[in-house]
Amino acid sequence: MSDYIEKDESHDGIDRRGFLKCMAWAGAGMVWAMKGGILTARTFGADAPPVAGDDFTFVQVSDSHIGFNKGAYTDVVGTFQTAVSRINALKMPPSLVLHTGDLTHLSKPKEFDTVAEVMKSINTPQSFFVPGEHDYFVDNGKRYLERFGKGTKGTGWQSFDFKGVHFVGLVNVANLSNGKTALGELGDEQLSWLEKDVAGLQDSTPVVVFAHVPLWTVYEQWGWGTVDAAQALGYLKRFGSVSVLNGHIHQILQKVEGNITFHTARSTAFPQPAPGTAASPGPMKNIAAEKLRSYLGITRVDYMEHTGMLATTDSTLADGASATQT
Repeated sequence: MSDYIEKDESHDGIDRRGFLKCMAWAGAGMVWAMKGGILTARTFGADAPPVAGDDFTFVQVSDSHIGFNKGAYTDVVGTFQTAVSRINALKMPPSLVLHTGDLTHLSKPKEFDTVAEVMKSINTPQSFFVPGEHDYFVDNGKRYLERFGKGTKGTGWQSFDFKGVHFVGLVNVANLSNGKTALGELGDEQLSWLEKDVAGLQDSTPVVVFAHVPLWTVYEQWGWGTVDAAQALGYLKRFGSVSVLNGHIHQILQKVEGNITFHTARSTAFPQPAPGTAASPGPMKNIAAEKLRSYLGITRVDYMEHTGMLATTDSTLADGASATQT
């Protein structure tokens, strides 16, 4: 791994050793309980029941990349459908699903059609989306907004309230020149909207933010961060519990900063290398077919209204996988 992580030049409070400890490549996942921005964790089996006393659950899926077909990754529709099957098998059906971007690979109408059909098969009353750069760069998001951005503002940002939790969907891919080296950007208009959106909320309101590119600098050389994230997070620091859910990097990485918990999700299509371990980002090579699904997965979040706690559960698409995260 490069000196960039080891020396922590971005001052994100995570060194090389800490980075490796919080990465999770395989396994059924972890249950994270959050209260006041502090996380505790326990490992669990693939069929772990919902956290006792939870008020509702929601699921995050990300980076389905429908239309991609290279190397070992010839069935991204199939692995996306497997993810949906895992969601539908949950003992408690999720109240909603969040897709954190790169729904498609080339923004083609047929790709968006496939995403819509697969998402419709989820046993949940509602789904919400934010775009990834692959949904945007071909036509400046025109097809994405027509299909999945109805009722949103600007380039697709949005907010809504659900059972005491305030959800905010942000777009940080509209100004990307490409998905490899350019940092994400929210822009002045969206930042102004965000400031006004949360201004009337009580400090005790749990906030869940979801966006495609991470809202902290994971690895600047690969564009894994958002250039104006600090301003957005400044509007959220007063809240007792803030969870930030992202995709884009196709692997699990978690970080706590004050009362803000950051969590990136696996892809349902293909994994990417850990920062600095390859010449560039992109689909990992030489993944054996029988191991592929242990690199892909979904995230489930349980919310307990009476405590304000969120528990985050990551699981792979491999049946019977055992947790390896520490």
